[in-house]
Amino acid sequence: MLRELDCAANQCARETSSVTLTNTTAPRRIRRLAERQTTDRDALFALLDGELVGHLAAVVDGQPVIVPMGYARDGDHVLVHGSTGGGFALRAAAERATVAFSVTALDGLVFARSLFDSSMNYRSAVVYGVLEPVDDEQSEAALLALSDRLMPGRAAEVRAITRKEAAATRVLRLALDDVVMKARAAGASEDLDDGEDHSVWAGVVPLVRTWGAPVPSRSTPAHTPTPDSVVALTTGSLAEHRLP
Repeated sequence: MLRELDCAANQCARETSSVTLTNTTAPRRIRRLAERQTTDRDALFALLDGELVGHLAAVVDGQPVIVPMGYARDGDHVLVHGSTGGGFALRAAAERATVAFSVTALDGLVFARSLFDSSMNYRSAVVYGVLEPVDDEQSEAALLALSDRLMPGRAAEVRAITRKEAAATRVLRLALDDVVMKARAAGASEDLDDGEDHSVWAGVVPLVRTWGAPVPSRSTPAHTPTPDSVVALTTGSLAEHRLP
């Protein structure tokens, strides 16, 4: 049976949806502008691999809690990490409580001939499930996977993780089994006989993001070479590494 969701309204009609996503559980169904939902896992992976920050949400002591955090996709799971000293994520994992993890990419603003019809081009996914602690034997590899996703190549330039640091960090994973994804990728809603003043400009302003020039720390000696990982990131030579 399909589980129905009420999703945020978006006013523009007639567009090409790039939403796709295949669940391994009973699929959730978007009721509002359902044509924007997708069931293609490749589109889901592209979204998750192209962003760096997501929002993890859970109910703690009857109150909603949501926290932004860096993440990495590892196959059919999302990896997040936190301190073993506490935190609602570890508590949710221990209690096997259902959490939600959301990721959104804003691709552009859509300027229509009225504020009501103006919109955004975006891709958005919400993952539902139970956080699972990564085994101690796999924890260091998971931490390195997270690091390499956020700062590719950096692990080879710095010292190894100490036992104390590893003991203070817990990596959690969330299976990509129960996911809903929605997207919009289109221009402004318009028709020749829509009654609007067509002398008013309408269209899309794409959002383009780029990394700035590196800023060394105050204690970094002058003339210290910029590491390869930073050079690769800021010069765009990491084609697969998208911006947050």
